[in-house]
Amino acid sequence: MTSESPRNVLFVVMDTVRKDHLTPYGYDRPTTPGLETFAEEATVFEQAVAPAPWTLPVHASLFTGMYPSQHGADQENPYLKGSTTLAQTLSAAGYDTACYSSNAWITPYTHLTDGFDDQDNFFEVMPGEFLSGPLAKAWQTLNDNEALRAIADKLVSLGNTAHEYLAGGEGADSKTPAVIDQAMEFIDDSEQFFTFINLMDAHLPYHPPKEFRDEFAPGVDSTEVCQNSKEYNSGARDIYDDEWEDIRGLYDAEIAHIDSQLTRLFDHLKETGRWEDTMVVVCADHGELHGEHDLYGHEFCIYDPLVNVPLMVKHPELEDERREDQVELIDLYHTVLDSLGVEGGTPASPGDDVVALDRTRSLISGSYRQFKQANDPRDPGQRGDGKYAFVEYSRPVVELKQLEEKAKKAGITLPEDSRYYSRMRAARRLESKYIRIDRIEDEAYRIDDDPEETTNLAQSDDDLIRETEAMLSEFESDIGSAWDSADDADVTDDAVQDMDEEAQERLRDLGYME
Repeated sequence: MTSESPRNVLFVVMDTVRKDHLTPYGYDRPTTPGLETFAEEATVFEQAVAPAPWTLPVHASLFTGMYPSQHGADQENPYLKGSTTLAQTLSAAGYDTACYSSNAWITPYTHLTDGFDDQDNFFEVMPGEFLSGPLAKAWQTLNDNEALRAIADKLVSLGNTAHEYLAGGEGADSKTPAVIDQAMEFIDDSEQFFTFINLMDAHLPYHPPKEFRDEFAPGVDSTEVCQNSKEYNSGARDIYDDEWEDIRGLYDAEIAHIDSQLTRLFDHLKETGRWEDTMVVVCADHGELHGEHDLYGHEFCIYDPLVNVPLMVKHPELEDERREDQVELIDLYHTVLDSLGVEGGTPASPGDDVVALDRTRSLISGSYRQFKQANDPRDPGQRGDGKYAFVEYSRPVVELKQLEEKAKKAGITLPEDSRYYSRMRAARRLESKYIRIDRIEDEAYRIDDDPEETTNLAQSDDDLIRETEAMLSEFESDIGSAWDSADDADVTDDAVQDMDEEAQERLRDLGYME
């Protein structure tokens, strides 16, 4: 790289990709030869921790520098509100900003795209222009009113069902090539850019292109394996070893497709002379479980296959090496600001919460994780000499409804005092992890000796477990106690009338009102 301070940032999120299925992290299948080449000039982080195990709160944290409890975006409040985003700050500083994604959560209606000069979510069911303006207002109206929340849940459930249909069988058509094409076009037309892309291929359901299916899952019919995690998690369906092997093969094929498209993007940057002057971040927002802990997907837990994610960063201040120290994805917010020389801290709108650059949170800073030098006393994660990362998980109300539906059809009753209905928080350091769970027994693990998290030591006298629990308690004290409850309520005619006419009209368009 020719300059000490790159003019540009390319930020790539590989949605739902677990690190142990990537070649640079030692996987024995050649899923990611492109990333293996990229790793030769990047820092590969072995211990990167996501602030949550699913898309919406993680991206809101990436875009605000806040933990989930601070920015408030989760399934009980499914939009970002009152926070200035990284894109807004960079756009105000003169950078061209763009967001391209086929993820239904990264859209105007959740406000995650606020501040991007250009965005496209490639989502067939609810296109970006439809989700802006009135429907964005309707979405917020629904979720601000507990009596209307069931309608909002229904909307997302519709989107999930439609995604399963459109992404499956003959309808399978990855949007990743289009995402890459649009990113290249935007970069070619930009003087200095912040380009964010989210690639969804590795998210259920898995229907990879034939070229990659033939290599990694030969003979596997993707329509014959279990592609609905709620069927398995509810107990309505068993998955045996041979089927898990087929599922993992399809998953690997999806990752290989992502890798081929990223290689195409990276090659384009090199051919057009933009590579040397661009900081490149490649990470996952969360991972995926394939039967570990008797779970499928990325709901209902915060085990390491979900939250210990891949992270690789190319920047002139970082060596081409592997790092074993623990970092947090939240730190990437500050790393981008630091790399581009933007201090931030100015609200985009009056009253917005906004996080200014804190170089003790920047991966490229000499004072990284030296939190005693921190300039933000409100940051609840700056404790324990920088050794700790924190994870939060609020109740997944949409997935919970789908889980209940699958269980009911199978004649199964889910106990309310179970992980399915639980909120969770965790503190993690390299050696240990403590998980607070609000409906069942807490969990704790010595992940240095027990990386599979099989032996619960929450009731033990292990000193590191006790210290980790103490750090979690301090974090909870600073950030606030449990999330507000999100009790389901019936949607009544009176409640619907509380909505404005524009919002009602949008719901009529979607078939939820007559």
